[in-house]
Amino acid sequence: MAIDHDELADELADFAPAAKKQATYTPREERIIAGFEDIERFYEEHGRLPRHGEGLDIFERLYAVRLDRLRALEDCRTLLSSFDKHGLLDHVEVQRDEDALDPDELMAELAGLGGGDDITQLRHVRSAVEKRAAEDIARREKCADFAKFEPVFKQVKDDLASGTRVTRPFELKAEIRPGAFFIVGGQISYVADMDEIFTNAQGRTDARLRVIFDNGTESRMLMRSLQRQLNDDEAGRRITDPAPGPLFADKAEDGEAETGTIYVLRSKSDHPFVAEHRGVVHKIGVTSGSVEARISGAEKSSTYLLADVDVVATYKVYGVNCQKLENLIHKVFAAAQMNLQITDRFGHLVKPREWFVVPLSVINEAVERIRDRSIVNYRYEATSGQLVSAS
Repeated sequence: MAIDHDELADELADFAPAAKKQATYTPREERIIAGFEDIERFYEEHGRLPRHGEGLDIFERLYAVRLDRLRALEDCRTLLSSFDKHGLLDHVEVQRDEDALDPDELMAELAGLGGGDDITQLRHVRSAVEKRAAEDIARREKCADFAKFEPVFKQVKDDLASGTRVTRPFELKAEIRPGAFFIVGGQISYVADMDEIFTNAQGRTDARLRVIFDNGTESRMLMRSLQRQLNDDEAGRRITDPAPGPLFADKAEDGEAETGTIYVLRSKSDHPFVAEHRGVVHKIGVTSGSVEARISGAEKSSTYLLADVDVVATYKVYGVNCQKLENLIHKVFAAAQMNLQITDRFGHLVKPREWFVVPLSVINEAVERIRDRSIVNYRYEATSGQLVSAS
């Protein structure tokens, strides 16, 4: 059976489990959330709540009025409870200045800015994701020394194409460090510099970054702002360092939990074919549990040829989808799949799957080539019992 190497290459980038489905909101709820996030960003940037007062920025006063109204509406408080990371809805009220405008006066003043819309009612507010993306781009500046970063971005793109670097889901704030690369908002971003770490008003560690984007812009954003963007972006990813970028290894990376084990079994069956070729007949599988539990009762299962088995090799698997990895390995050795029928305990003819006539040394080689992604350049040749160049 010929292997489709393009299909195999596609599967290499598709091990990660599917992202969790996000909650959905009505258009009104989206507007309320977007409006509240404006207030949160103001609080994060200025370290205080927005205030009322004629001499203040008109949008600060807008946020102050909006916060008053959100606090007063119980349904809004309930909706925003999970978004209120700074406790703004229950924050002590700020004393109004004597020259403060009341909400109606402020609404009238705002109407002169943009066609008379009642902004305090959060009408026609873009979704949170759209608004945040637009504001993030607006805060970026042209990178004056981008010429020195262009070769760096080119190398990263070449590394991604060759598999020297790979992308993985963003998980930890600790992954944000000088020299790190990410994909956010569809652009490759590079953390060129990080100022001294400090503790913000909420008691959390943060730092000012210099982030360069591959479109020639840069931003002096906070580390927590980049973290939030990566978490909000469904396609947000971190780019690994220029190493082989293993799909699995002898130990997990920081913050990465063990997913399971690739196992290779050898049967003790007395079936004539198996007995004659026992040294090269192997069952290859991937389990998210223990191998011992998986093979328990093997002698009663046709899957294991109704016989005990020996575990001849195992490989720890980290941060991958076990089922997809198993399917990939089986495709590599599809030409060597054992064509054997046996009678199960109930007298039915069955054809066990996942058994292959392939030397253990070649299985070891295939695992390493899947690990460094070079497997796309090879195919298994059953006649010679070797992995040979696909070209």
